[in-house]
Amino acid sequence: MKTFDKLSTTWQLRPIRNCPGRFILHTGSIELPPRDLLESEKEIATFKVPAARDTVLVARIEGGGLISYRRADGSYLHTLNTLAGFERKLRDLGIEI
Repeated sequence: MKTFDKLSTTWQLRPIRNCPGRFILHTGSIELPPRDLLESEKEIATFKVPAARDTVLVARIEGGGLISYRRADGSYLHTLNTLAGFERKLRDLGIEI
C-alpha cells in the first residue's frame, strides 16, 4: 500500500490555499479510483455529506490520509493530507472514521 511519502513523491502535488497539510494530487488520470491509486485492498469509506456536493471517499494511510471526491460524471479529485490536515478536513466535512 502507498504511504503519504510514497504518494507525495510518485505524483505531482499542489498545495490547497489556506489549508495547511492538504494537497491536490495530480495522477494524470481523472478516472483513477482511490483503490487503484493506493494499490491495495485497504478499506475506503464512502460518504455522502451535506458539506460536499460530491461523494467523498476516505482512506487512512501511513503519514496521513487520502480524501477523494467522486464527481457525478465518474471522475475523481484526489487530495493527499498530512495527519493534521486529514483530521481537520474530516471534522469540516462532519465525517467520523
